[in-house]
Amino acid sequence: MSKIYYKSAEEIELIRESSLLVSKTLAEIAKVIGPGMTTMSLNKLGETFIRDNGGIPAFLNYNGFPYSLCISPNEQVVHGLSLIHI
Repeated sequence: MSKIYYKSAEEIELIRESSLLVSKTLAEIAKVIGPGMTTMSLNKLGETFIRDNGGIPAFLNYNGFPYSLCISPNEQVVHGLSLIHI
C-alpha cells in the first residue's frame, strides 16, 4: 500500500511559485518560437529567463542532462534536445 505524503503550507507555496515561473517561461518562449528557430536558441532563452527570475533550471544537469529545456520538435516521438531547426 502506498503512503500519502501531505505537503506543508511552505512546500505548497514553493510549488505554486515554481509552477508560475514555468508558466511564464513557456509564455516567453511562445512569443518567439517559429520556423527557423533552433532548439539551442530556445534553450538559451528559457535558461536566461528562468535565472533572471530567480529560478534554477530543474532539467539542467539532472542525471547528466546538459540542457535547461526538454524540447521535441515536430515529428520527434521521444523528447530531449535536438540540435535542429524547428
